[in-house]
Amino acid sequence: MAGIYVHIPFCHAKCAYCDFFSTPRMDLAEAVTDGIVGEFRARQGELQGRKADTVYFGGGTPSCLPLPLLQRITDALPLEDASEITIEVNPEDVSTESAALWRRLGFNRVSMGVQSLVDDELKAVGRRHSARKALSAVSVLRGAGFENISCDLIYGLPGQSLISWECSLRRLLEENIEHLSAYSLSYEPGTRLTAMLSAGKIQAIEDDLVADMYGYLCETARMYGFEHYEISNFAKPGFRSRHNSSYWTNTPYLGLGPGAHSMDATGTRRAAPPSVKKWLEFGAQIEPETAIDRINDTIITGLRTSEGLSLDFMTDKRLRDCVLRQASDHIARGGIIETHGRLIIPEHKWLVSDAIMRDLLIDDNY
Repeated sequence: MAGIYVHIPFCHAKCAYCDFFSTPRMDLAEAVTDGIVGEFRARQGELQGRKADTVYFGGGTPSCLPLPLLQRITDALPLEDASEITIEVNPEDVSTESAALWRRLGFNRVSMGVQSLVDDELKAVGRRHSARKALSAVSVLRGAGFENISCDLIYGLPGQSLISWECSLRRLLEENIEHLSAYSLSYEPGTRLTAMLSAGKIQAIEDDLVADMYGYLCETARMYGFEHYEISNFAKPGFRSRHNSSYWTNTPYLGLGPGAHSMDATGTRRAAPPSVKKWLEFGAQIEPETAIDRINDTIITGLRTSEGLSLDFMTDKRLRDCVLRQASDHIARGGIIETHGRLIIPEHKWLVSDAIMRDLLIDDNY
């Protein structure tokens, strides 16, 4: 099996925390649409005959693409082979008409950026919807026949308190969504939020408060019947994101559009430039990657999940011994659990998992 990722680079406005490639230049929408269709036709051979079991429209904000253009792309893709077809949307783009048309185009899963259900927090990071609109959008999507709805939340927002986080989380989970992605806010270079932080216009909340928010998240999601299957992802049984899970298991996928990444069945990775002009001119380029890079990618992606890192892929005993040696201190301190040929970072350590993962990465001299 394989996956297809389609990057729609358009947004009505840039959120203060976002460092993904996007542009408000809707005058480029026709050119990008034609470019994605043409790119699929030219590059579908990279799937090497594998059927695309998942298709994911991300961005940017795919829901702001005019529906005729969106249909031009869906008509060009082999959606009939896919069991999961996701579109990312923002609440302000959800209407009875748009939701019905997304269903008609073949989408059976929606991932919606809610981020908070406190209006002051939404305004602080440049979101264009209100809490009321977000909750209404969930109802509209449900009414259109979507039975697989995922929503995003962010904790650690400027001015956010534990009480306001609890409010957002509980109000959203009361909507009986099937999937939740919850991210700890990070201040990325080049974003408006980071500039505001540097200028002293906002303050980052304390690490201890972020840890309390994470603890409440894990406990509450579990109480509502969610399994915590990846650092930032929670799902009701049977509703894990199949597309995103394929990234963590090194399943091949074809990325289309400016800024999109791909990996074919040989492990070769390609990246398209995060520029509409350069992407239209040059297309996706092979990323230089060594065997060591690929091993480290596997280590990181495996340790992000509840199943952990299987040691079976390390057929080289010297490599396996190296990874186990580097993991030994964390195993002794409870930061990693070794069980049944796997290394697993326990849930309560996921908030600090980056530091653990770094210690397991290998170099050319292993």
